[in-house]
Amino acid sequence: MEWKLFADLAEVAGARTISVDVAGDATVGDALDALVGSHPSLESRVYADDGELYEHINVLRNGETAALDDDAQRGDELALFPPVSGG
Repeated sequence: MEWKLFADLAEVAGARTISVDVAGDATVGDALDALVGSHPSLESRVYADDGELYEHINVLRNGETAALDDDAQRGDELALFPPVSGG
């Protein structure tokens, strides 16, 4: 599975695109855990102190908003967005 990271998340991880390996019956949350496991510097930017995903972090699977308990398949493109602002 491949993650695309945007804005400061890519800077923190040191890459815009990161591949992770997860089991065949994985969820988006499993893939996110694999991403954070391979790039621990992302943990404080993605998860709150209680271990929950920050509300302002957007997770997409194949271009659609995804929940952490959604199924994830090999070949899926996952994306992680921090809050975006501007005008």
